[in-house]
Amino acid sequence: MKEQHIAYSILELAIVSQGNSLQQTLHNSLALAKEAEANNYKRIWFAEHHNSDNIGSSATSILIGYVAENTATIRVGSGGIMLPNHSPLIVAEQFGTLAHLYPNRIDLGLGRAPGTDQPTAQAIRPDFMKAAQLFPEEVAKIQQYFSLDNKTAGVRATVAEGTGVPVYILGSSTDSAHLAAKKGLPYAFASHFASTWLHHALKIYNQEFQPSQFLSKPYTMAGVNVYVADTDEEAEKLFTSLIRMFVGVLTGAREPLQPPTEMTEELKEMFQHPTVNQMLKYSFVGSKQTVKNKIQAFLAETGVDELIAVSTMYNINDRIKSARLFAEIMREINDEK
Repeated sequence: MKEQHIAYSILELAIVSQGNSLQQTLHNSLALAKEAEANNYKRIWFAEHHNSDNIGSSATSILIGYVAENTATIRVGSGGIMLPNHSPLIVAEQFGTLAHLYPNRIDLGLGRAPGTDQPTAQAIRPDFMKAAQLFPEEVAKIQQYFSLDNKTAGVRATVAEGTGVPVYILGSSTDSAHLAAKKGLPYAFASHFASTWLHHALKIYNQEFQPSQFLSKPYTMAGVNVYVADTDEEAEKLFTSLIRMFVGVLTGAREPLQPPTEMTEELKEMFQHPTVNQMLKYSFVGSKQTVKNKIQAFLAETGVDELIAVSTMYNINDRIKSARLFAEIMREINDEK
């Protein structure tokens, strides 16, 4: 395990629980952010998803502004902006504006996936596939718009120039690992649902990393599912909502996030389905001690610099408690170094 402090953060999708309105869900996202800030989480990031009844994180930059306005110190950003959906100029203007309003608190995580189905991706941007193939060039455009050197260019995002918004490259396969390493940018891997390529992607990034004006050495983040409660049994019960959600995604039976139930044999069988089990491989579920042991093993195995926790729970109070307990775990781990 690395000896430096391991940062811990939150990735938020604003998933709508059964019986909750979208408005209440977004208010819950803010409540979670406030709890994270009180417990020294480094950042909270919002994902970008479209054409889903039950995911509220579609207008990512607006949610970032809402949470940044109502918190004081925690970093707020995108995990991520799916760049092929957008004009790099507009993204630079949006995040440059956020940076002026909330200095030194805004992150820009960039991904190349659509965050939706193909028809919706085409509706968002008819040349989506071309834009996805040009992802490295689109990232370079973003960086140029943020640069003070762009002041003499014919096309400028004047509100973005010199704001210093850090750019993060997101990935769920190995493709973006090469890009993040080449550009000397921090790299965040979506291992909370795409576990297969985690180790290979981290190896590529660490081996190919080239120091830049942004980073002198590699910086890696890994997404993990975190469910902490007073007992293993209670945490496993909370986890049943996520198992059922993933099964629904795979079978096309999508519905609002369901209340937790007892961990039945049927649910255990669902979790052991090869696809579900692989997607949820990095899920740390249990009491504080149980999760602490799993987190320590994961850190030793991967050597990542930061964990970004995803906790898809039905009840906001359970999420807040889990976030508080996870912060306690991370403080203990860091204190023991």
